[in-house]
Amino acid sequence: MAPQISPSILSADFARLAEEAKAVEGADWLHVDVMDNHFVPNLTLGVPVVESLARATDTPLDCHLMIEAPDRWAPQYVEAGAGSVTFHVEAATAPVRLAREIRAKGARASMALRPATPIEPYEDLLPELDMLLIMTVEPGFGGQAFLDIMLPKIRRTRELISRHGLELWLQVDGGVSASTIERCADAGADVFVAGSAVYGASDPAEAVRALRKQAEASMAKASWLHDH
Repeated sequence: MAPQISPSILSADFARLAEEAKAVEGADWLHVDVMDNHFVPNLTLGVPVVESLARATDTPLDCHLMIEAPDRWAPQYVEAGAGSVTFHVEAATAPVRLAREIRAKGARASMALRPATPIEPYEDLLPELDMLLIMTVEPGFGGQAFLDIMLPKIRRTRELISRHGLELWLQVDGGVSASTIERCADAGADVFVAGSAVYGASDPAEAVRALRKQAEASMAKASWLHDH
């Protein structure tokens, strides 16, 4: 199991998105934060920008929908070219149906939890998903400090995934950097969203490689990978 790095274009220069996408071509995914100023207090970009980005880069798009009514909107992001679409369980009316619709349209289905949302009530939904996103900051803004109190939740989520024998990716998003990625990997995460840690670096591609190396080193020693 190899770690995956997903740079967040929320921290990129929006006037140069095509170039910013090329600057991280060694990344596994390009993380696209979609915010509607309702579910979160910020407004970013939508379907037309995702369509344009999908044409401008070969890196698959990982769309994180921080929006109300994802049941209505999420399928459009698959049609726009997203390879993975994440909806928030707090906003979804019918998460199982939505995950199945995203998968049926050909993308990976992912569900996100805000920091205060526990994983346990959703244990039975896990087989319907390809990825679970644990937010390690409150969604809505880039550049926030990592919440260490989320590490036990990452561990509990990884234990549930292992218990059910699922091939489910576990993503973390928020404050992931050189100083926090190893703790996330040790706790059970294997997909890492990094915004300012990548796009704030002088060489974003090198930042991606360095983060990957750190995550690999931490996962090589992680008990969750080797005790099962």
